[in-house]
Amino acid sequence: MTGSAKATVFIDNERVIVTEYRFGPGDNTGWHRHGHDYVIVPLMDGKLKLLTKDGESFAEMKRGAPYFRKEGVEHDVINANEGEYAFIEIELK
Repeated sequence: MTGSAKATVFIDNERVIVTEYRFGPGDNTGWHRHGHDYVIVPLMDGKLKLLTKDGESFAEMKRGAPYFRKEGVEHDVINANEGEYAFIEIELK
């Protein structure tokens, strides 16, 4: 990924990759395709803008409320908040 969000990998082993993403206002992950099933755990309430081949949408994130997605998702994720935003991504190998 080539976006402006800061990615910190905490675990990368034969079973999982655990990464924290921190975004300033307007920061993004960069366009990417998920190569694994994954779980996102928001670290705070907030809103993310999602850009996909089908257009743009917004996701309301609730602190501590995880969600799951299957491998193959392609998108760019952008902080749509006035302040910093962060989440943990857990990729299942």
